[in-house]
Formats: sequence, C-alpha cells, structure tokens
Amino acid sequence: MQSVNLDNGSLWMLIVLWTIGLAGGIWLWLRIRNRERLMRRMYADEQAQTQLDLEDPMAQNVLVRWLYLAGYRSRGAGTAFLAATTACGVLSAVLIVLFYGSGIVGQAVLAAEQVPGGIGDLAIPVLQISPWLMALILVLLPWSLVNSRRKERVRQVEQDLPVTLELLATMSESGLSFDNSLTRVVEGHKDNRPLFQELRTFQLEILGGVSRVACFRRLARRLEVPSMTIFVSALVQAEQVGAGFASVLRTQADDMRGRRRENANMLAQALPVKLVFPLVICFLPGIFVSTLGPVFLQFIDLAEGMTRR
Repeated sequence: MQSVNLDNGSLWMLIVLWTIGLAGGIWLWLRIRNRERLMRRMYADEQAQTQLDLEDPMAQNVLVRWLYLAGYRSRGAGTAFLAATTACGVLSAVLIVLFYGSGIVGQAVLAAEQVPGGIGDLAIPVLQISPWLMALILVLLPWSLVNSRRKERVRQVEQDLPVTLELLATMSESGLSFDNSLTRVVEGHKDNRPLFQELRTFQLEILGGVSRVACFRRLARRLEVPSMTIFVSALVQAEQVGAGFASVLRTQADDMRGRRRENANMLAQALPVKLVFPLVICFLPGIFVSTLGPVFLQFIDLAEGMTRR
C-alpha cells in the first residue's frame, strides 16, 4: 500500500470543511439558546418552574433535550448518540486514508485528465473533494437520523391536533368536563402517536398530584410544537382566570382549522413553482427530442449530402 500523501490543496480543503462544520455547530448552538430564551419568557412563572422535577430530561443539557424531543428518551440516549457520532467520525477518517493510500483518487484524476475536450478538467475538483464529502456525510448521519425523527414527530402532532381539538370542543360543549373528554379521546386512540402518548403522560401527572397549570406547561415543553404551544397557552390562561374550557377549546379548534386551511392554500399556491424544475429537467428535453429530433436528422443528412458534393 502506498503512503498517504496529502497535498496543500487537500489540507486547505480539510481546514475549510472543519471551519464550515464549526460555524454550523456555533449557529445551531446559538439557535438553541435563543429558543430556550424564548421558552423561558413564555413560561416565566417561578412557581411552575419550581414544580419541575430535577430528573426531567427537559431540564438536562441541550443534547439530551434534543434527543428527548426526537423521541429518544432512554437514559443512555446521549451517550449512544455521541458514541455513534464518534464511530462515524473514525470510520470516515479510515475511509479517507484508504482512498488516498490506495491511490484511487490519483488514478481517477489521471483518467479524468486524459479525457479530451477539457471535460475531464471539470471533473477533477469533484474527484478530489469526493472523499471529504463522503466523510462529512458519514459524520452527519446520526444527526440527520435524529433530525428526521424529530420532524416526523412534529408532523404527526400537527396532523392529530386539529381533530383532537374538534373532539375535545364537541365533548366539552355537550356537558363533559375537560378531564372526561380527554380520557375519551385518549382511550379512542390506542396507537403510539406522539400527541396521545404525551396526553397519557399529562393524565398520569394530574393523578400524581401536580397542578394542572404545571402539567400543561410540561406538556408543551415535551413537544415544543408551535400549534401545541399556542393551544396550551390558551388553556393555561383560562385555568388561571377561572374561565371555562368549552369556549376556549371551540375557539382554538376554529383557529386551528383556519390555520390548517391557510397552510393548505399556501402549499397549493406553491405547487406550480415547485413543478417548474421537474418540467424543465424531465419533460422539456423529451418534448424537444420528439418534436425537433426528426428536423435535426434531416438537417444533418442535408448537410452531409452537400459536403459530399
């Protein structure tokens, strides 16, 4: 096996990639800090904060909280994530050494240089940076998996919340209390959707003696979905001023229905813009070939006949 030889260009490329990764980490950390600051302002109630359990994962560090919101709530989730990220980093380093040590990159660059017409010169930077891109993708693989799991949970909550609010509002207007309405809704959904899991946890906390306001606040903190946060804020305000939940639930259900209709209209209006690129890339070349192809063939035949004469 040949010795590993990293030129100055590869070294600078490594420095640039590490700088981009560090800047992205700092940006993500600042974004998380701003979100925590906003959440503290929203839940600025010292009495409710003192009722939070010290062992609650939401009161732990940023990594544990992020994994908790994504659904990874075991005690060793943070350690497992760090171990997976470290393993992917080591594996990416080994792959880079193997790529450069075996000479695959150099052979690919030499083969690209032999391509006539200068086309290979365009592929040389891509071939040189491809091992580093593969390493970066491999390192970010655990983060992308957790991030996709978090987005999936948010999507499921936003799908289930409007229907749940409609059921709660209808039952409350028919004379049932909020607790009984919530029990009927939770019992009617035996699946493991995130919203109903957190509602079951809310019921257990109520039975455990925690105040209703603190339970509502903890419910919003366990999900951190904007629509759920607005709903919980309205219920907390109604609980603090002593208002009935029926009118609040109906108002929130109507507001949720309106926001869902607006989101659907926005997606429908954005659809033609999103279809431009597939149409241009996929359909227009085929249309040009089928319509102008015979004309070009006739033109080429005519040009060849004229050159033969």
